[in-house]
Amino acid sequence: MIAGVYNINIDQGATFERLLTVKDAADVLYDFSNHTARMQIRRELEEDTVLASLTTENGYIILGGTSGTINLNLPPIITETLDGDCVYDLEIIDPLGRVYRLLKGIVRVDPEVTR
Repeated sequence: MIAGVYNINIDQGATFERLLTVKDAADVLYDFSNHTARMQIRRELEEDTVLASLTTENGYIILGGTSGTINLNLPPIITETLDGDCVYDLEIIDPLGRVYRLLKGIVRVDPEVTR
């Protein structure tokens, strides 16, 4: 599986929520039962510092099992620390421990005026 490119816009200082639905090449909903997921946002690809980490373990990613959904969410306390353009990728880990990079792209942060 080659990662799809999907750019994300986040409003700085606001709750971020994005519901994705994944289908296979035959237009069948993907089954995420017993899978985990992880996603990191960094300023640049080579950057060591992780600006935000979303995982199924920390609750910032919720997989919808047989519904094929991935719910990404970040609270304002994290989005307020983001600014400018960043990069991310989203990986899915199947029950056998195989890792698939599902998505990658740019995170564009729209600056907050009201603080």
